[in-house]
Amino acid sequence: MKENSFANSEFMDFVYSVHENMVKNDIMLIYEGEVNQDITKTFTTLTQKNLEESEANLPIKKRVYHVMVECLQNIGKHSDNAESGLPEIPGTGIFMVSRSPEGYYVITGNPVANSRIDEIAEMIETVNKMDKEEIKAYYKKKILESRISEKGGAGLGFIDIVKKTGNKIEFHFQKINDIASFFVMKTYIN
Repeated sequence: MKENSFANSEFMDFVYSVHENMVKNDIMLIYEGEVNQDITKTFTTLTQKNLEESEANLPIKKRVYHVMVECLQNIGKHSDNAESGLPEIPGTGIFMVSRSPEGYYVITGNPVANSRIDEIAEMIETVNKMDKEEIKAYYKKKILESRISEKGGAGLGFIDIVKKTGNKIEFHFQKINDIASFFVMKTYIN
């Protein structure tokens, strides 16, 4: 039997490598592409089903769900694809949910304009420095101020994530070109 040349390609090695890494890192869900309301609904339903089958307790399941929705909405609202040189599809990014022995990780990535890096980093660093009571007070203050940005956000996303998880947000900016970077955010829920 003649072997298919496609099966010997680098791409097949890549596919297997992705599979190995997903198993090794216990990734429940991974997606790259446009994030809109329909995608958000599909992933929340799928993840909710996976969480129901897991042995995690109900409060953890609820926090994973909440953080996941917030992260997907952030990608949908705040991706800067035109500036990145990537296809001009609004809300494009990557989204992952993985398990660890003690909890879950929600990891996202999306292009952002380099001009926004300092603002985003400062928002996350500010919230990461706060204790539980400071976060509650800051959240209330931001709700009362509630200025909606051009992209439809009120600046509550990072605050809400840290408030719900009780953990700091890890983040990194990987330069794409002179005008855009890829913003990666990792949240831990336990």
